Amino acid sequence: MESSAISLYFSMLRRSSPEAAPESKEYLINLIDSPGHIDFSSEVSTASRLCDGAVVLVDAVEGVCSQTVTVLRQTWTEKLKTLLVINKIDRLITELKMTPGEAYIHLSKLLEQVNAVLGSFFQGERMEEDLNWRERMEARVAASASKGSKLSDMQPDSGELQFEERDDEELYFAPEKNNVIFGSAIDGWAFTVRQFAGLYEKKLGIKRSLLEKVLWGNFYLDPKTKKVLGPKHLKGRPLKPLFVQLVLEQIWAVYQATVGGDSGRGDAGLLEKITKSLNITIPPHVLRSRDPKLLLTTVFSSWLPVSVALLVSVVESLPSPRAAQAERFPLLLEDVPGAEHIDPKVKDAVVSFKKAASDPVVAYVSKMVSVKESDLPENKRRGPMSGVEARELARKKRAEAARAQGNLADGDDVDALSAAFSDATIEQDVPVDDEKQIEPEHLIGFARIYSGTLSVGDEIYVLPPKFSPAHPLAEPVPKKVKVTALYMLMGRNLEALNSVPAGVVFGIRGLEDSGILKSGTLCSQLEGAINLAGIGNLQGRPIVRVALEPVNPADLDKMIKGLHLLVHSDPCAEYEHFSSGEHVLLTAGELHLERCLTDLRERFAGCEIQAGAPIVPYRETIVRAEEMRPPANKELGRGVVVGVTSSKQVTITLRVRPMPREVTDFLVKNSAGVKRLYSDLKAAEEGEGGSPSPQPTAEKGTSQDDSAEADDEVSAAHKALSPEELGKQLQSRFDTEKDRLDSWKGIVDRIVSFGPRRTGPNLLIDATKEQFFPKAFAPYPNSSVTPDNRPSAQEALNPHHFSDKITYGFQLATHHGPLCHEPVQGIAVFIEDVSVTPATAADEEAASAPERLGRLTGEVIKTVQQSIHKAFLDWSPRLMLAMYSCEIQASTEVLGRVYDVLTRRRGRVQAEAMNEGTPFFTIQSVLPVAESFGFADEMRKRTSGAAQPQLIFAGFEVLDEDPFWTPFTEDDLEDLGEFGDRENVAKRYMDGVRRRKGLLVEGRHVATDAQKQKTLKR
Repeated sequence: MESSAISLYFSMLRRSSPEAAPESKEYLINLIDSPGHIDFSSEVSTASRLCDGAVVLVDAVEGVCSQTVTVLRQTWTEKLKTLLVINKIDRLITELKMTPGEAYIHLSKLLEQVNAVLGSFFQGERMEEDLNWRERMEARVAASASKGSKLSDMQPDSGELQFEERDDEELYFAPEKNNVIFGSAIDGWAFTVRQFAGLYEKKLGIKRSLLEKVLWGNFYLDPKTKKVLGPKHLKGRPLKPLFVQLVLEQIWAVYQATVGGDSGRGDAGLLEKITKSLNITIPPHVLRSRDPKLLLTTVFSSWLPVSVALLVSVVESLPSPRAAQAERFPLLLEDVPGAEHIDPKVKDAVVSFKKAASDPVVAYVSKMVSVKESDLPENKRRGPMSGVEARELARKKRAEAARAQGNLADGDDVDALSAAFSDATIEQDVPVDDEKQIEPEHLIGFARIYSGTLSVGDEIYVLPPKFSPAHPLAEPVPKKVKVTALYMLMGRNLEALNSVPAGVVFGIRGLEDSGILKSGTLCSQLEGAINLAGIGNLQGRPIVRVALEPVNPADLDKMIKGLHLLVHSDPCAEYEHFSSGEHVLLTAGELHLERCLTDLRERFAGCEIQAGAPIVPYRETIVRAEEMRPPANKELGRGVVVGVTSSKQVTITLRVRPMPREVTDFLVKNSAGVKRLYSDLKAAEEGEGGSPSPQPTAEKGTSQDDSAEADDEVSAAHKALSPEELGKQLQSRFDTEKDRLDSWKGIVDRIVSFGPRRTGPNLLIDATKEQFFPKAFAPYPNSSVTPDNRPSAQEALNPHHFSDKITYGFQLATHHGPLCHEPVQGIAVFIEDVSVTPATAADEEAASAPERLGRLTGEVIKTVQQSIHKAFLDWSPRLMLAMYSCEIQASTEVLGRVYDVLTRRRGRVQAEAMNEGTPFFTIQSVLPVAESFGFADEMRKRTSGAAQPQLIFAGFEVLDEDPFWTPFTEDDLEDLGEFGDRENVAKRYMDGVRRRKGLLVEGRHVATDAQKQKTLKR
């Protein structure tokens, strides 16, 4: 289940003008087929960057599904021109038994649904542009007011006083524009409105160009005058729309003649009439066949073949590489990292589609594909065997037959010899021992060339995902590689090429050690190069993790090598090696995981591998519940902890509070803006000579995950909020919160750090009187506070020297929460006071201030971490579950079983709607990821395959249950007893994670009653 490409040669007759004679023209169409399952959305992403147009398939019965919206959004983001194929129209005839009139209404509504999705994308983009325009106008008004000039005087500078409206008519699908194809792939037919307009042009005496515009829509044919009427001129006559009368009724007639009737054998008389009118000849063996489906496909393949409709539409409606690059790339290059530093020569070559050998080469590798060594063209036999080779092969077979005969101890000689020769086949030309060896795999780049011509033997630079032309030699330095082979991609097969010109999708070999992990850009020059990988658009990160280990421990090296190969060849899979020694594979879903494990066992590792239970991510948070236990310290208040180091030299008072949900959601959605703030802060520290604080040790085991996450989100860097805008919007979210306390006022100016990993949705806030912490949004407002926290030998220790240690402890505390060591989300930690006990004269003589600071560093970090956890548990703690958005289409007969499976899996139905004109319901629900394993299989079994769920990761949701809850009020104790006679689901999840991580699980194997064992025998 991966994207595969094939290059199709297509020749057709075309007229340069309506009066000119048709001329034969040849086309090369690079077709990339991507899987439709939601787990493989990343394959759609990798394919879309290489293409100039897209063909989107929609099921005529199921309509617009969640994956349809995902694919349409991808085409919108990539600015691709699209064709719509409404497939499986045969189901409207054979399953739903619709009449042509009912089918026309159904197809019209389906088309409206698809266009509504495109309209929502357009509307969202226009609203964003309108907002940006208003902000620019307000800024100009403020600037002009300060300068005392009139607004009209500024108009020639930008000319943006009027908001420019855009027409969205060209965005939508309409059959009269020939960007909609109706068809049935299984029955081998498809058509466009233009094809039928050509068929009826002479019969109706209406020009083809006019007939195209009226074949779809509310247009009717007057049977007497043979004129086309609009809905106003019907005058009450029950006429059928032109599309029903001239198109759908003809399709329905073919089905009636071939597979219709009471017996399902069709109507021979009607079939003969149809074949004569269409001038089709059916072979006699097909007429005598007992399979009516064969007759149906034969008629349609002669009349309306799929290939003609699709390829002609692609040629006529989708742009050529030259036209597409001229239209798309000026907009795409605005989002490229370091766009202003791109060499004009390189930019002009890409936009103008220059393909001479002297022009700069720019190519984009969207993914790496693993190919077996025997499948490479250079290792395949060309032509028939020579006489010497044939004699050598015959000698091997005779020797093998003799060996097999010698192994037979008993039996007739003739039987033994015949059995030996029957066992010896031409395919078995290698010894059995050699067959057990794993065939080497080679990585081939799946690429598209945009400018220039690339040849075998050329040397080219491979640009990493973070490359920027502003700093071309920054780490990691781009590598220069030599192209060892070029291939034409023909599905499973490869065809060797000597060179590829611009506009071609091809395979490239020689990138194994180039540093490309998932995607990359190839460029013939380093100065002013374009980084196309910096604007990739992956569909989120993988969510399902499993720990892997080989059945035979001696195969560990094989498994690790296979995992690296798998990560290179799969655009969504990721591999982590934890500090605990676990080898963890991250995948997009259950089906993706199954495919990855199969590839790992059979191709990449070649050994037996066992996978542990899926590892599901959780988050920890706190809420202000109605019923909470009294605070641990009533004098200080809830969530306040005074932490003292073990040496009693440093005392830290901190307070933990839950953040408003709107603020947490804002920080989660704008993590790219927080990353940008942190990178700017880090750059400022390095520029001022300061050294950035070390990363938490807990992150060492996931360093590869961090780099992968950073690479994935490079694309969002250009859209990230600026630090000023981030601070403004964050403060506005706090101001809208109606809290009983005024502690959120001016909070942004006191934010010290975000966490965990300095970019998470938790805040460390400086609430001390001295305000000695460096702030995130205003790091060093005065010269008295510097990034260097190291005291001099004569200086006494003060709280400022511990600011980075406290921040470090906050990072550790939020990275591993107190419930089950999962990341914390949605808390604010206020540092209210830090006091340092003055050193005595004996202490000062024994150790200087820098030495004391070194000793106290570990104590302070540990104290801050434990204090935050203690204050966290003073509130009502909650687990946050990873949730899937689940869409299910089911008929009324199995609706009850669908609800039964959802309920048992702790799912929650959000909406249920009946699809008009069909007996199907669309059910929208949410389902915990922890309960989703085996969900699709159970749903298929319970509904006999009638319902198929589609799962999309939808973020985290609070499970409203305290994992430490026990009855403590009189009513609860009376109803539930001392131990609580109901299952605590949150505690079950928490204990499962703690058990997996080797942490202490409270209440394990506790026998509440000593009872005698009972049997079922009476």
